[in-house]
Amino acid sequence: MSTKRSFSTLVAVTAVAAAAIGPASANARPASTASAKQDIVETAVAAGNFDTLTALLKKAGLVKTLKSDGRYTVFAPTDKAFSKVPKATLDALGKDKAKLRSVLLFHVAKGKLTAAKVVNRKSIKTLNGQRVRVRVRNGKVFVGGARVTTPDVAASNGVIHVINKVLIPR
Repeated sequence: MSTKRSFSTLVAVTAVAAAAIGPASANARPASTASAKQDIVETAVAAGNFDTLTALLKKAGLVKTLKSDGRYTVFAPTDKAFSKVPKATLDALGKDKAKLRSVLLFHVAKGKLTAAKVVNRKSIKTLNGQRVRVRVRNGKVFVGGARVTTPDVAASNGVIHVINKVLIPR
């Protein structure tokens, strides 16, 4: 395949994927708009549908990290996504700080990876050391088997991509 053709294919796939994951919701700001003033944690709290995630971040001692000046990408499961996790599993994670941190860090990558960057990768290394697979299928973007429902929610120290499932590392 020629370089020109492969670039054209890449541009087309990126455009389709960006269109497929759609515009940000009313509770979210696209990263491409005006600079965000709230950090990742403040943005998640303000959205109102990440109560479980933010409570677990506090319990795991990760709030300070996600409020820092570093750049992060967070694949953030909603409260609805957490409601699909068996209660026994959540209770077990709540009692084991190391496992909880591992699960939560499996949702975070170093650097600001916008949707346009995510769709061009086969996998992304997370802060727990493992990689999460990225797939684009039928115009939808999946990260670790979870569908990105709202991309590019801007934060002062990175970006949030809302997902519909909690990612569990192996």
